[in-house]
Amino acid sequence: MQQRNILAIDGGGIRGIIPALILSHIERRAGRPIAELFDLVVGTSTGGILALGLSMPDPLARDGSQYTASELVEFYKQRGPQIFDPSLWRSLRSVSGVLDESYSAETLEHVLEGYFKTRTLAECRVPTMVTTYAIERREAVFLKSFNPDHKAIRCVDAARATTAAPTFFEPASVRIAGEPHALIDGGVYINAPAVSAYAEAIALYPDSDINVVSIGTGHLTRPIPLERAVEWGAAGWLAPLLDCMFDGVAKVTDQQMRLLLGDGYYRFQLSLDSANDEMDDASEANLAALEAAALELIEREEQKLDRVIARLLSD
Repeated sequence: MQQRNILAIDGGGIRGIIPALILSHIERRAGRPIAELFDLVVGTSTGGILALGLSMPDPLARDGSQYTASELVEFYKQRGPQIFDPSLWRSLRSVSGVLDESYSAETLEHVLEGYFKTRTLAECRVPTMVTTYAIERREAVFLKSFNPDHKAIRCVDAARATTAAPTFFEPASVRIAGEPHALIDGGVYINAPAVSAYAEAIALYPDSDINVVSIGTGHLTRPIPLERAVEWGAAGWLAPLLDCMFDGVAKVTDQQMRLLLGDGYYRFQLSLDSANDEMDDASEANLAALEAAALELIEREEQKLDRVIARLLSD
């Protein structure tokens, strides 16, 4: 039975630097790009940016990939503060995302265009999928490089849609098979896409031995005090509710995947004890704290990572 290796990357805003660092370690130790190590790459939100970025081809590059995971680590360091940099006027107008989105979608689009340019999903080196939700049609939308209706979609638009987190960025308008769709961040229903990645792999590769590598962006440890929560109305619950949804989905997904795949499932996740868990804290101090936490996880999970790399190279 042929072995198929699947990569699933969680959402989490600026915390995407964590999976970027883990994937950089895997590329460095394996000596091969992610697009050659996996048979399907799936991401939600910031994980979608990573999935698409690691799938970009470059015929002139020695390994055939436009970006290494290390270069995408620099994406978070260099572009993160630019993306999550609200002006004073915008902060006052939005009241921290209550009356309007907290950040400029134009800035995000400009940054993404710099990385993806005119590339389309059809050009992805490896089958790639990112998650979104259509708010007008009220349906989950999985943008797939291997779906004939999606091949012409620009990677910029796919990345913009999967990162359109409510309160942070306005919805994205993307044409799919000639029809306009208003799309938001897939994290509203599947911030950790491992189960969907597994289901898609079963459809793509029937009768195969499927392994799933799932990489998180850190799970929350800050408690929500009861005495504060009981006084919150809709506005007060807005940001904490998103945090609870994203974190809860990731933990349930992890439990389900362990039951479904057992030894064929590898999860890399850490507790955000020493770094700020806010998805938009792109300060120099927090980026350094997130990097330190990721490097500590890599050291702690070195043997497990070595087993994963050996399996990835065994084909």
